[in-house]
Amino acid sequence: MAKADIDFEKELWDAANELRGAVSENNYKNYILPLVFLKHLSERYDIVHDEIEDLIKDPKSEYYTTDKAEINYVLEDRDEYRSRNTFKIVKTASWQYLKDNAEQDDIKVIIDDAFDALQDLLTEFNPQLSNLLPRIFVRSELSPKQTGGIINLLSHPKFSEKENPESDILGRIYEYYIGRFAMAEGSGAGQFFTPGSIVRLLVEIIEPYKGRIFDPACGSGGMFVQSLKFINKHGGNKSDISIYGQEMTAQTLRLCLMNLMLRDLSFDIKMGNSLLDDKFPELKADYLIANPPFNVSNWHPEDLPDGDPRLFGPREEFTTDGSANYMWMQTFWHHLSDTGTAGIVMANGAMTSNNKGEKNVRQHMVDNSMVDAIVRLPDKLFLTTGIPACLFILSKNRDGKDGSHRERNSEILFIDASKMGAMASRKLRVFSDADVSKIADTYHKWRTKNSEAEALEAPKTEALVTSEAEALITSEAEALVTSQAEALEAYEDIAGFSKAATIEEVQKQDYKLTPGIYVGTEAEEDDGIPFEEKMAGLKTQLLEQFKKSEELKKQIISNFDKI
Repeated sequence: MAKADIDFEKELWDAANELRGAVSENNYKNYILPLVFLKHLSERYDIVHDEIEDLIKDPKSEYYTTDKAEINYVLEDRDEYRSRNTFKIVKTASWQYLKDNAEQDDIKVIIDDAFDALQDLLTEFNPQLSNLLPRIFVRSELSPKQTGGIINLLSHPKFSEKENPESDILGRIYEYYIGRFAMAEGSGAGQFFTPGSIVRLLVEIIEPYKGRIFDPACGSGGMFVQSLKFINKHGGNKSDISIYGQEMTAQTLRLCLMNLMLRDLSFDIKMGNSLLDDKFPELKADYLIANPPFNVSNWHPEDLPDGDPRLFGPREEFTTDGSANYMWMQTFWHHLSDTGTAGIVMANGAMTSNNKGEKNVRQHMVDNSMVDAIVRLPDKLFLTTGIPACLFILSKNRDGKDGSHRERNSEILFIDASKMGAMASRKLRVFSDADVSKIADTYHKWRTKNSEAEALEAPKTEALVTSEAEALITSEAEALVTSQAEALEAYEDIAGFSKAATIEEVQKQDYKLTPGIYVGTEAEEDDGIPFEEKMAGLKTQLLEQFKKSEELKKQIISNFDKI
């Protein structure tokens, strides 16, 4: 069962209470997140500093020395830290220094000075990171006591990247504050942090091993963080990917840059409205993974230039001011490479919308074989919105010419995952690893060449076994081949779950893309008990329950009489 990630709601609520009255609710995250970022950088410095010290003390290490001047030189060498993906941080910018001075009257100045010291390092490292840590505490209405209280709260191990290396702590904090204070953000803010369940599923489906990854609605960078985890999990190399992103909110852009900077990824993130001001007009990505804001109205399609290369046809017929959903679709398609694949989180309404400007785009996508798969998601996957969602998988490798996948131009795979997942809390549903694997494996089986599965089944070893060691190796090899073959076994429809429908079937359904239309009803297993026998058993059971109910009723009345 997948975890709902670190449970630090109490600590975050306490931190919010420290800010209350001095900072507006929609700005809470803007004070908390930079401090967490500083804490992470400080922790990394401490870890690397300790590693270098251990090397200096180890006689077997090339760093070994007892010369105090040389020891001091190595420990102060900025390049030693940069080569290990961190920065040499001055004492006054360390988290320990902030903790030690949390009770001081000038703690707000101390924090802003620490931000300045870190900002100089970041700007020198990468100009894109300029203004990542502005001086915000001195100008705020926070009292020194409130500020010190926040520092003490964030010193909890739950906020430590050192203690929780696998968690997207920055993203989770962002999600909490956006969700908790959504009313302060405004219903149209569209800042829906993509939950880990959905991001993991998208990345497992898309498989971004190497190449250019683009997210034109990148938010806090969660898609990029999960792509890196996928690469690490599958033995890839992060130097094989290049990350591109665009985000229209300055504070969220800062968070994304913090996330990527902490992970030493190659990135180019720009600020702007991707729909009306595409900052990467020439970019063709191998993978596009995005969760654009749902159902945005009044986005001003009239401001699009005549002949915008993203549009599938005339602006008046292929856009609508009522919803930007299908302008996002056209943007995604435009940015795919010749063999690229896109995974998009989209509101369920996009699967059936009959608005001319949307249906024209959806019909064009179906008729021109752009849609690879549709996955319907269960409810309560988001903390921040109750809008039901689905996944659109678009692909330019449907002709099978990329050498890895079969030709499937005349099909669309539909998956209904609306009954999957389990409640991790009263409000949040999560996918287990098994859920993610089932959905992703179904898609992979469907698009993979059947010959690959056959080839894996063929090389069963028949060599003579001459020793126990060879027998063990042979056994392990056969097990590996078998498991790979099972993973790539030929796709088959599963009633109630998945269906490879033809384009013609979709056209007959008026281009509706709701999986339930195609997958049918889940087959119920027959327990083999005749109907008459089953009814008799149920009747007997019901009569017994009635009898027990009467006895309980009498007992309750008797107890009342004794009072």
